[in-house]
Amino acid sequence: MSLLYRYFNLFSVGNETPKERFKRLVAGGYTMNIQGKTVLITGASRGIGRSIALEFAQKKDIQRLIIVARSSDRLDAVAAEIRALGIDAVPIALDLTQPVEVNIAVAQAWRDYGPIHLLVNCAGVAHQVPFLQARLPQMQEEISLNLMGMYTMTRLIARRMAVQRSGTIVNVSSLMGKIASPTMATYSATKFAVLGFTQALRGELACHNIRVVALLPSLTDTDMVRRFRLFRWVMPTSPEAVARALVRGLERDSSEILVGWQSYLAVLGNRVLPSMMELISKLAAPLPESAEEARLREVRGHG
Repeated sequence: MSLLYRYFNLFSVGNETPKERFKRLVAGGYTMNIQGKTVLITGASRGIGRSIALEFAQKKDIQRLIIVARSSDRLDAVAAEIRALGIDAVPIALDLTQPVEVNIAVAQAWRDYGPIHLLVNCAGVAHQVPFLQARLPQMQEEISLNLMGMYTMTRLIARRMAVQRSGTIVNVSSLMGKIASPTMATYSATKFAVLGFTQALRGELACHNIRVVALLPSLTDTDMVRRFRLFRWVMPTSPEAVARALVRGLERDSSEILVGWQSYLAVLGNRVLPSMMELISKLAAPLPESAEEARLREVRGHG
């Protein structure tokens, strides 16, 4: 037992003894107290990111929400909704694929509104297209934003959290980070990478008292997903349900937060019978479409 206590000394917080740390982890760890905290959310102008911002705002305990996205008009609209709930909102229009701009924006935000206690990396993009028909710019966009944009923001915030010896980072992966989906190969690859990155950081940053959490929503009814050809037998969940699941998961100190019974069933099936789940995933994927259908869907997506 003394060896276990010595091990947990690596992860002790403040004046906490290794024995106290061990007992706390066995009892279920910390629950997150958001009272008076500052939260930064990327991808907050619409979809899941917007719903997460509004869910936190409705809790009334947050001190400030810093919301980040590329569209300044949409950000301003979300900021107005947050302020109507009595919470301070700071919109920052920013392209996360531009590291220099992100570096400057984070430094200014930390100086003017920090410290930041919770980072939610929600910005992302997905293109649904069979791999053999995929265009290189689409693949590069998914990798640049979903993976490199998240990496850049996390690196800048985590270094500052380590100095203050506290913080929580939530990386939004996807159920497709557990079970890959045909017609979404690059997106699945980025979400697998996000999950691996999150798992690695969870162990690495624990000694700095930084929690690292993965949120894994299933197919969600957002503007982006409405352009997709839906998967068979999959019922899209709402962005609001995803936001509520995140808040509950943080309160329960969950390291991975799944959303909806379909996600739990799919993950369980993948653990027990991975070959069967791979077959189901293949059967659930949309049938190949003609070139004309693909062209019309692309036009609708940009309309």
